[in-house]
Amino acid sequence: MVEDLTPFRAEFNGSLRLEGRPERLTAETGAIVLREVMEQTGIITWFVEHLVDRRKPEFITHPFSELLRTSFLLLGQGWRDQNDADALRHDAVLRLSVSDRKGLSPLETRPPHEDGAPPSKNPAVPDGLASQPTMSRFIRALSTISNRAVLRRGLIELAGRRVRALRGGHRLRYLTVDVDSLPVEVHGEQPGSLYNGHYHCRMYHPIVASVAGTGDLLDVQLREGNVYTSEGGVDFVLPLLDHIERELCQVAAVRIDAGFPGEPFLGALEGRRNPYVARVKNNAVLDRMAEPFLKRPVGRPPSEPRIWFHEMTYRAEPWLRARRVILVVLERPEQAELDYFWLITNWTSEQMDGPALLEMYRERGTAEGYMGELMDVFRPALSSSPRPKSHYRGKKLKNPKSTIDAFAHNEVIFLLNAIAYNIAHAARALMETATDDGWSLRRFRERVLRVAARVLVHSRRATVVLGEVPTKLWHTLWPQLATLHFTPTS
Repeated sequence: MVEDLTPFRAEFNGSLRLEGRPERLTAETGAIVLREVMEQTGIITWFVEHLVDRRKPEFITHPFSELLRTSFLLLGQGWRDQNDADALRHDAVLRLSVSDRKGLSPLETRPPHEDGAPPSKNPAVPDGLASQPTMSRFIRALSTISNRAVLRRGLIELAGRRVRALRGGHRLRYLTVDVDSLPVEVHGEQPGSLYNGHYHCRMYHPIVASVAGTGDLLDVQLREGNVYTSEGGVDFVLPLLDHIERELCQVAAVRIDAGFPGEPFLGALEGRRNPYVARVKNNAVLDRMAEPFLKRPVGRPPSEPRIWFHEMTYRAEPWLRARRVILVVLERPEQAELDYFWLITNWTSEQMDGPALLEMYRERGTAEGYMGELMDVFRPALSSSPRPKSHYRGKKLKNPKSTIDAFAHNEVIFLLNAIAYNIAHAARALMETATDDGWSLRRFRERVLRVAARVLVHSRRATVVLGEVPTKLWHTLWPQLATLHFTPTS
């Protein structure tokens, strides 16, 4: 309810008044779209079936299903802090979109006692969204090793359900997985965050797997801030490929940058017979191999760039065997010197020649764009730190202790952001299909999700009234959501 109904007058225009009224208004209408994505894919049911909830049933007010939706909806709508759950807990659209209950019951509030005391604590009837302390305890419940593994597995599950739903239940024949690392800057001394000399900041350095072809995130794993790009890459990628080839495709290829091509990583992919392409860092040996080919052809330089490819084999000192490498030489009209770099692959020249390999490698830019949207639009706030509890039930503790694993908490927060990204991306991709136009995630959030509406409550139903502009976009998007319907196979 709005407490202050006093109108305000704008000084620049005396005819303009600002007034608060006790009406159900919202700017979170897009939560309905995101809830529909979750409902059609059935991903919340999957999470509830696999996550372990150790709470005592008699004390549960908010089931895991509602807490998961609360996290994904708030993150999808742009609310990064757990405190936002308190500020928005009485928003009508969020309450309807989060709740397991049907009808208008999610909008009900617990009645006060007859003597005017606060409402009774009946666990069966949530009074608004979960509070900030409840959301914090939820993060803690998800931070166990088993629950974090479920969240990671859920990224592939959601991507697989979306792809198979759009393809009549069938997997893709081929799929290229992009494996990369990301800097997540922090402003504090969160456990595991360290100064990274390459990025010149204190940060975490997670490893991320995504798909340029579909835009989905497939896995993320938080790592300490100063680890090298490829650290833990083999243990990250091999189980991931097993899951991908069950859920998403028949054959998975891997695309990686220059930080990954070491013997353990390449050897592991070759052992599984997964194709790969990567860039190789220049060194003295490769410079000498390239030197004979770094001469401009006789004649006037052309006005357009030119590219040459030269096939060779190369064996770095730590490698167990020689591998196929391609020298890519670039001539640009505005530059006096030729540029060059090296690609490495286990595809044969008959399977993929130099031009095709370069075109495929350059698709990494698309994957980096999607990962950039995660960091730019969602901006995961990894702020959990061990804070000793000083009081318990109003009494000061003699020996304050912190029992939380703050690193695990931050990994959970990062995973929740990644899953929320996949949910929002699923809706964004449908909008692109419906409009035959490109939609950035930020544009989609601003024009489709973060739109204002009035909620009219009648005796048996609630009607959400949109303005003219978002109505046209929703009218285009809404029929597409049914294409995400996922039917599990027995």
